[in-house]
Formats: sequence, C-alpha cells, structure tokens
Amino acid sequence: MTVRKAVVILGSLAVLAACSGNGGTSGASGNIAVEATDDACKVAKTDASTGNVTFEVTNKGTKVTEFYLYAEGDRILGEVENIGPGLSRKLIVEVTESGKFQTACKPGMKGDGIRGDFTVTGDAKKSTDSNALLAEATKSYQRYVNSQADQLLVKTEEFVNAVKGKKVDDAKALFPVSRLYWERIEPVAESFGDLDPKIDGREDVIDEGMEFTGFHRLEKDLWVSGPQADSDKIADQLLVDVKEIVAKAKAVELTPLQLANGAKELLDEVATGKITGEEDRYSHTDLWDFRANVDGSQAAIAALRPVVEQKDGELVSTLDAKFKALDEALEKHRKGDGFKLYTELTQDEIKALAEAVDALGEPVSKVAEVVSAK
Repeated sequence: MTVRKAVVILGSLAVLAACSGNGGTSGASGNIAVEATDDACKVAKTDASTGNVTFEVTNKGTKVTEFYLYAEGDRILGEVENIGPGLSRKLIVEVTESGKFQTACKPGMKGDGIRGDFTVTGDAKKSTDSNALLAEATKSYQRYVNSQADQLLVKTEEFVNAVKGKKVDDAKALFPVSRLYWERIEPVAESFGDLDPKIDGREDVIDEGMEFTGFHRLEKDLWVSGPQADSDKIADQLLVDVKEIVAKAKAVELTPLQLANGAKELLDEVATGKITGEEDRYSHTDLWDFRANVDGSQAAIAALRPVVEQKDGELVSTLDAKFKALDEALEKHRKGDGFKLYTELTQDEIKALAEAVDALGEPVSKVAEVVSAK
C-alpha cells in the first residue's frame, strides 16, 4: 500500500513518532505480537529465523492502519491492510534469506510509516524447495505475471503515444484498458519502493511531498484540465517507470505466501479505492480497475488451488462460490466492451458490490494459513 490509498476517506495524518522496538509480548503460539496505535508501533520481538514469520497485529489506535515487512530498498515482503480500530489481523511471511529488514505500522494508511529494525538469521529451506505443489504454484503465477506485464507495456505505450499525439479521445479509451494489466499484478508491481506512487499515485501524493505523476496525473489532464505543457514529459516518464516495473516483476522470485497475501491485498484494493470511487476520481472508470483486481486475486488463488485443495477442500468450495457471486455482481454493470462509470451506479448497487467483496475477503484471508500449514 502506498500513500495514495484511502487518504480522502481517512483525512490527514498526525505526525508520527518513532517506532518502539520491543514493546508488548509474543503470542502464546510463538507469533510476534504487534501493538499499533496512532503514534507507535510496538513489535514484541525484533528478530526471527528464516522460514515463516507470523505477526499478530492489533490496532489500539483511532485510525485505520496497516502493517508491513520491508526488505532492503523498501521492497515489500508482506503487508496487511484495513486494520480498523480495535481489530486484529495476522500476517504470515516466508522470509527466505537472512539479513536486515524493517517493520512498519501506517496509521491512516499513508506515509512511510512508523519503522523499526527487524533481523532474520538462519538458512531454512524454501517451501518451494521441499514441496512440488508449492513450487508449481509459484511458477504458474509467475507465468501469469509475465503475460500481464507484457500487455501492460504494450498498452501503456499505446496510451502514451495517444497522449503525446494529442488524441484525447483515443487516450481516454486506452486509459482504463492499459490499467487493467497494472491492477491485475499490483501486489507484485507495488512492492518495488517508490515506483508504485510514481506510476499509480493519486493526487494526494502531493501531501507527502511527492510530485503528482503517472496514470492519474494524465487522467486529470485528459478529463479535467486538458493537456498541459508538461503532459508529454509526464507520459514519457510513465513509460520509463512501467518498463522498469515490468523488468522487475519478471525477475522477482515470489513465495507461495506472497501469492496468498497478494490475493487478499487485491481485494483490499477494491475495498479502499475502487468501491469508493476514489481511485479513478476524474474518469470514473473504477469498475475496470475493480474487475482487474478481482482477476488478479483469482489468478493467485487458482495457482495455489492444488495446495489448498489438498489441505482444505471445503475452503476451495467456499472460494469458488464467493468468487462466482462477486463475478455475477460485477458483470451486471458491463457496458459495451467495458463497464458503467462509477457515477452511474446507485447506492444500492455500490452496497451490493461491497457486500460481495466482503464475503469473498473472509475466505481469501484464510488461504495464507492453509498454505503455510505443515
């Protein structure tokens, strides 16, 4: 999650204090307890061994929060989002190499977060080294990521060329199409430092001292202000950044838990941005992004299906039913080759979509524990 998410809903964030490294206690199961408040992030234990590391995050503050584990270069290894006041969420991360990491709580779901150092030691075997089903799952999903990344580059080039050619109608038509491929692989794409806010940051990034660039800056130019003097420059930089994301997404070595966590992150994306109309606030093409997030979540679960089926067949049946229900709710809003604008939805229709997302989110959140079970 980046600074772009849920900012309008949540309002401005107070100045964050430094993270406490050793507050609280570890859970009875050996899980690492995290106490998140509006100005502190108390991680009970700041070291672990390689393998699966489980954090139990409790929000004792007044703002919705998130929790992250970062590798070097702010690469996201795992995250949990939408932790409301008084609620708890579990994050299970497979850490495959020893080294220095950072934990972070993000009250208000924006900014760099309240950071703390975290150390991992040891040389545990990767789950994909000892489990053929898990190894095939990651290979299958990587093939999906590669195919979507290729199309992201193709469609972004077409979009950029339309913007630079002052073909406003063509650029408007290409905007939601090019974003489909971004949104399908967003958990992978957004894991690489500041490339996500550069490519996909909403106008709120200005509040964080960042320049407003990428897809949404061009969206505003196309739908609100008209092409600007620097629109071509913004378009060129978008293409440069997308090329970098595509190369990194193809090279990254994913873990099965990243697939499981990513499937839930994509549904959180829907809940915090698409279902509220915040993501594409100028074009109102949010349902294209909604569709793509659900596609990406479904692809990750499909890759893990043989593993989950082996361990919890009932969960697979539930996932199938809930994905089908959400698909049916969303497909009602098809219009031509795309979807209705968000502004064309009634409040009852928005509520029905939100309920379908919530119903799916609960079983998807269980997949990580099933995948990590011995």
